[in-house]
Amino acid sequence: MITIGQLARYIGVSIKTIRVYHDKGLLSEPDRDPSGYRRYGANDAINLIKIRTLAEAGVPLARIRSLRSASDKEFQQALREIDEELTVRIRGLRAAQGRLRRLATGHIAPLPTEVASHLEHLAGWGFTLRWVGLQRDLWTLVFATHPDRALTLFHDQAETLADPALRQLFLDYDQAHDLDADDPRVEDLAQRITEATRERYGPCEPPELDAASEIPALIQRTVNASSPAWKRLDTLIRAHRDT
Repeated sequence: MITIGQLARYIGVSIKTIRVYHDKGLLSEPDRDPSGYRRYGANDAINLIKIRTLAEAGVPLARIRSLRSASDKEFQQALREIDEELTVRIRGLRAAQGRLRRLATGHIAPLPTEVASHLEHLAGWGFTLRWVGLQRDLWTLVFATHPDRALTLFHDQAETLADPALRQLFLDYDQAHDLDADDPRVEDLAQRITEATRERYGPCEPPELDAASEIPALIQRTVNASSPAWKRLDTLIRAHRDT
C-alpha cells in the first residue's frame, strides 16, 4: 500500500489532480490507515493510469466517469471511438499546422485559375473595383482556411452570377454601398434578395462553411463596417429570413 504522494509520483500526476478525481467520482476513495491517511494499492494505480490516459486524450471527465461502470466490451468500444475521434482531430491539427507554416513563410496559396478568371469577369459585368477587391479578399480567405469547402461555395456563387437576374441583385448590392442607410431602396433590395434566395434554394439553406467556422461572421463584419447601407441590408435580410 502506498501514500497519495507516492501514487502521484509513480503515475506522473499531482496530488491535487488525484483529489479532484476523487471529488468528481472518477477514482474511488481508498481505505485509510489508522492515522487517517489514504492508502492505495495496485488497482488504484491501474485505474488512475486509465483516467490520466483518457484525460490526456481530451476525453471529458464526465465521460470518463460514465466509463467506470462500463463492461469490458463497452470500454473497448469506447476506446475505439475515442481513437477515431483523435484521428480526426490530429488530421485537422496537421492541416492547421500546414496553413500556419505557410503563413509563417509569407506564402498563401494563389487562387485557383477558375476563381481568378471569374474575378476578371466581374469588372466586365459592371461591378466596381471595390467589389472586385472585396471578392478577391473573401475567396483568398476562404480557400486558405477551408480548402475542402471553398470550391463548392465558389461554384454556387459562380452559378448565381451566371443568371442575369440574380447577377443584377449583386450589382444592386454593390451600388447600394453609397446609399443612405434609410434609403427606401435598401429595404426593397433586401426584400428582393430574400425572395430570390428562397426561390433558388427553397427550404434548404445555401451552402456554407462548417458551423464551427468564424470566417462567415468575420467576412460579414468586414462588409458591414464598410458601409452603413450594407450593414442595414444585412440586418434586414436576416430579419426577412427569420420570418
